[in-house]
Amino acid sequence: MVHPALEPFIRAVRETPTQHPSSQTLVDRRADYRHLSDAVMGVAEPVESVLDLRLELPDRTLNARLYVPLNDESKALVVYFHGGGFVVGDLETHDGLCRRLSADTRMRFLSVEYRLAPEHPFPASINDAVDVLRLVAGRVGDFDDPSAKLIVMGDSAGATIATVACALTRREDLGIAAQVVICPTLGPELFTDSVHEFGEGHMLDIDHLRYDYGLYLGEWSDHTDPRVSPLMFADLAGAPAAIVVVAQCDPLRDEGVAYAGLLEHFAVPVELLEAEGMVHGFLRLGQVVPEALEVVDDLAAHMHRYVEHASS
Repeated sequence: MVHPALEPFIRAVRETPTQHPSSQTLVDRRADYRHLSDAVMGVAEPVESVLDLRLELPDRTLNARLYVPLNDESKALVVYFHGGGFVVGDLETHDGLCRRLSADTRMRFLSVEYRLAPEHPFPASINDAVDVLRLVAGRVGDFDDPSAKLIVMGDSAGATIATVACALTRREDLGIAAQVVICPTLGPELFTDSVHEFGEGHMLDIDHLRYDYGLYLGEWSDHTDPRVSPLMFADLAGAPAAIVVVAQCDPLRDEGVAYAGLLEHFAVPVELLEAEGMVHGFLRLGQVVPEALEVVDDLAAHMHRYVEHASS
């Protein structure tokens, strides 16, 4: 059952359904996504500083944004990958969320603007994430205290990118204390019970996500590639400890639960947090539905515990 505080919001969305993405240009879709993000952001959470950066990778440059909280503990740097179905989203659409998470966790956040599909189809975003983790791990002192641990975090499509990057670099000793995976999409098949129950009218329409997967994958047809469907990884031993956050009324809920189980199978420490009554993308609604942020305090406590353990 959807949380009562979310019901008016959900009702408004259902009464004014969004256009199918195939009927819009990419320019319009991305503009609409930014507009929605602005509408739900509310008053910006105060932080000590915000710095726009350019991350120089071997053959490309990515935009990034560093958030320093007012009560910075300098114990962990969170590398954040935004959601948006691999097709939309940028530093601005997740600015409000990163400010809030940085303030609540008292950790610095480095939000990364990876390359989007269809201009840059799979595996461009995965390659971006892997290269960013390697760069940041080798230059932690440029962004935080040199002793700070790394946490890799993402929501929705960004959670998928974070998950895959952590799996691919798990043998490289990058100093990653934890991966934080929020409402991940873990492959294009999308046939779980939660998809059938919540796949329409709950903030994420599965038909729209399937369309975006088509744009994201382009000519890539192998859905069993674990970089596409992380539940297909044959070995995750040695992956960073994980916090998996799922929303009860999210069509992607069952995938997140399955991923937590897969990590547990390979003896990776994992904690599963379920936000009761919440929908996909609930953390970004926190300014208009404060109840959506009740999970953040719990999440912050879990993140700190993994950082302390990694430092001991």
